[in-house]
Amino acid sequence: MNLNALKVCTFIILSYLGGCSSLPEQQLSIDNNVSDLAQLKSKRAVKSFIEQYNKWKGTPYSFGGTEKSGIDCSAFVQVVFSEAQRMTLPRTTKAQSKLGYSISLDNIKSGDLVFFKTSYKQRHVGIYIDNQLFMHASTSKGVTISRLDNPYWASVFWQARRLH
Repeated sequence: MNLNALKVCTFIILSYLGGCSSLPEQQLSIDNNVSDLAQLKSKRAVKSFIEQYNKWKGTPYSFGGTEKSGIDCSAFVQVVFSEAQRMTLPRTTKAQSKLGYSISLDNIKSGDLVFFKTSYKQRHVGIYIDNQLFMHASTSKGVTISRLDNPYWASVFWQARRLH
């Protein structure tokens, strides 16, 4: 196999395996004002998710990562559901985007998955908490909480899915 063919094959494989997006820093407008997080802790439906968030908060993003030293968005969702809900989810954003059933943003509730088309082929996933907040592994901020109504996230929103 010549060098050019090897480069093309490598690019195709990496593009296919990419579970999360890789966005330039300036495109991400993360809202760090989550003062109502304390209020959410009292809601039973979100308590286990918040507990998991607190364990992972600030963990750096790492493409393909699955551990506290670095994690990507789909692995974060997979780990949180395993720990908080005792559910086994697939590893990639692509596979996770086919689970459950599609719901509208008007009907979204805690624990639903939110998906974003961040580029032509890249997808991103997070877990909806409540009050327009979702947690995810951001390429620029690591594990964080953002707002669905943030102009950036609203502009790239793709779908929401309910698992049960």
